[in-house]
Amino acid sequence: MPVSDSIDRDGVAGDDQPADGLPINELFYSLQGEGTLAGVPSVFVRTSGCNLRCWFCDSYHTSWEPTHAWLGVEEILAEIESYENADHVVLTGGEPLLHETSVDLLEALAERGYHTTVETNGTIYRDAPIDLASISPKLESSTPTPERDPKGDGEWEDRHERDRIDLEALARLVEDSDFQLKFVVTDEGDLPEILALLEDLREVAAVPIRDDNVLLMPEGATRDRLEETRADVAQLAMDHGFRYTPRLHVDLWNDAPET
Repeated sequence: MPVSDSIDRDGVAGDDQPADGLPINELFYSLQGEGTLAGVPSVFVRTSGCNLRCWFCDSYHTSWEPTHAWLGVEEILAEIESYENADHVVLTGGEPLLHETSVDLLEALAERGYHTTVETNGTIYRDAPIDLASISPKLESSTPTPERDPKGDGEWEDRHERDRIDLEALARLVEDSDFQLKFVVTDEGDLPEILALLEDLREVAAVPIRDDNVLLMPEGATRDRLEETRADVAQLAMDHGFRYTPRLHVDLWNDAPET
């Protein structure tokens, strides 16, 4: 579906939003490309706005330069229901849990019998019916230093570094839903931080976190970049007893939108 040219750099609602609205960047039907449900036909609802700024963000127009159209929950549901063969819905972003109205949408989807996956960076908890919390904690290697910032100024470096991990929110997310912890890995230098975070999370969470709940995913939004990272990340998954997840949509469609 098309989006407007409205810009919302901090994910804050504009004056023209509907009372029950969400800023929608994309709404489309495709295959889930990542995680334990890779290959499952799904409707993707991509919200705009994020509280972090990963330098390698593969949805640039939901974070660095947010673009969206405001849609009410009923409008979103009508779009979803138009895909008659789909019974899985993926709420993604940006950071979809930034928006309180995401809870209303998830409740409505649960009432209609849809399986819902929420793709989140794990820094925000909301009390909502979620079938699979796909949590992607952001590592230090995601921080947009001046050298890596796609806009070149590094103004988000301190804020991103400060806010990228919230153990309390992570613990509540894994306690309330089926979950997968999906780490974007740039190289083997990320593994010590992943292992340390898992140790900390296991200490505070009231549910077990097994190694097969942990997925390593190669960094890369294009086929060329994945060619550089995926073999090494697959080997790291085998070395540490974690799962490896492909980026199926990139393999199939490279960096095309609405995939």
